[in-house]
Amino acid sequence: METTSGTAEPVSGELVSVAHALSLPAESYGNDPDIEMAWAMKAMQHAEVYYKLISSVDPQLLKLTKVDDQIYSEFRENFEKLRIDVLDPEELKSESAKEKWRPFCLKFDGVVEDFNYGTLLRLDCSQGYTEENTIFAPRIQFLAIEIARNREGYNKAVYTSVHDKEEEKEGNQGREKGTDSGGAEEKGANRGEKAKSNKGEEKEKGANKEISKSGETAM
Repeated sequence: METTSGTAEPVSGELVSVAHALSLPAESYGNDPDIEMAWAMKAMQHAEVYYKLISSVDPQLLKLTKVDDQIYSEFRENFEKLRIDVLDPEELKSESAKEKWRPFCLKFDGVVEDFNYGTLLRLDCSQGYTEENTIFAPRIQFLAIEIARNREGYNKAVYTSVHDKEEEKEGNQGREKGTDSGGAEEKGANRGEKAKSNKGEEKEKGANKEISKSGETAM
């Protein structure tokens, strides 16, 4: 999920200040509504990018950071029995849970960039980022859970669901094209039959005229 830009474009001082502000832990700002809105917007953008990623690439092949192995091993060492396919918010947000998560998160201070940055985390990994299925979590908590979901195959449900829908859509389009083609062939056949019928009628009329002429001559 770490990206680099090929060009260094000039950035205004105001944007630098905003970027710096958003890189600080959320608790630094109290309840400032403007900052909270900026956090929410950036977190939503991150969530959309991540969901598109696990929808288009087999999640078991993904590498989210340079230290995925370390994050995963530390996570499962400390949270061996934590259920991650469907999270219980109490396992993340209760006071006892926070006490357990805090030392884990602090291990990655200086190891993972923006380790304490606010992100959106899905409760049920088979579902998308809906209001009912989303909670805020520090970036390192998001990474630990999502790396585990990817490696243990839980996020495969999203990838499979999206690709099944695409295949079904392609199949429906193919059937529709086949129906249209069959209809065109039937119309063509009907036109051919009609043309043959018209020619037959013209020949019959011509033959009747010849018979009439022959009768008149004989008379």
